[in-house]
Amino acid sequence: MNNEIKPVLSASDIVVEFTVRGRQLTAIRNVSLDLYPNETLAIVGESGSGKSVLTKSFVGMLEANGCVTNGKVIYNGENLLEIAKNGEGWEKIRGSQIAMIFQDPMTSLNPILTIGQQITEVIIKHRQLPYEEAKELAIKLMEEVGIHNAEKRFDEYPFQYSGGMRQRIVIAIALACRPKILICDEPTTALDVTIQAQILRLIKKLQKDYGYSIIFITHDLGVVANVADRVAVMYCGQVIEYGTVEDIFYDPRHPYTWGLLSSLPQLGAKDEPLYAITGTPPSLYDKIQGDAFAPRNPYAMRIDFEEEPPMFAVSNTHFAKTWLLDPRAPKVQPPVQVQGLHERMKKALKLEEEREANV
Repeated sequence: MNNEIKPVLSASDIVVEFTVRGRQLTAIRNVSLDLYPNETLAIVGESGSGKSVLTKSFVGMLEANGCVTNGKVIYNGENLLEIAKNGEGWEKIRGSQIAMIFQDPMTSLNPILTIGQQITEVIIKHRQLPYEEAKELAIKLMEEVGIHNAEKRFDEYPFQYSGGMRQRIVIAIALACRPKILICDEPTTALDVTIQAQILRLIKKLQKDYGYSIIFITHDLGVVANVADRVAVMYCGQVIEYGTVEDIFYDPRHPYTWGLLSSLPQLGAKDEPLYAITGTPPSLYDKIQGDAFAPRNPYAMRIDFEEEPPMFAVSNTHFAKTWLLDPRAPKVQPPVQVQGLHERMKKALKLEEEREANV
């Protein structure tokens, strides 16, 4: 990323801890990342890697037993974490400046309020518009996200909408205040494949129309290939690889990223077993010695169990937290599933486009 362009949001050295049954669990361990204007930054990793917890800390939505114990989140020249300490001011940021779309649209919508009520109340609260203007804007938003007969459907309830349509309404609510940042927390997980593709196209189209930046949380690297400009790979509460989407897909350097890419079902060959990363992540209740991925890493060296690796620079856009990048480390080739990934991705994307064209 061009260093002359200032990030719209910059997080540095974030640590998030939870108190669970009298014990401290460190969910986020010194994470730093930047989000730039009009870009899509994907955060990927297994369930429990810290993706959602990290972004919740940006909008003051951590659970009551969690808190940010270190770091800064700079937005518009202001440290958002100071807002959290003061207990005031989140309403000026959450929704109006930074909005979120969650993975289950049914739990994001109030089942006893009409769709129109739920969009207009956000507009009235944050933009101080009279009801008639708010209603007019709400109907316009419904049309923009692809709801047909929006004026008629304005007074319907969530149960009268399909899952894909409910997710479109959640997007409309998120965009009602013209936010600068849209955080999408696995927004297509509960939807079937065809509707997933429609929602992803909609989010990207509206990004061009509205000019917002996106943080896209997912465990699906196939989705990342379609939406992201840059990618942060998370493991055990840390960013372990960080780069452009081309860096991550065509020149991955961390063994964990190799494992994620090798596990892509889209790239599986007929009659070959699908690759899986063995083992489980370590407990975040305990202090982690060395590299957190070492017990699951088939390329682990002795130092991986003794000392945490630094973040090595592969290029000015690409960074990875692995001792394999130390000049003294033996040269290791990525697994065969990752080699030639570019051509295999092109074939997979072509097949996906053909399937969509035939739907």
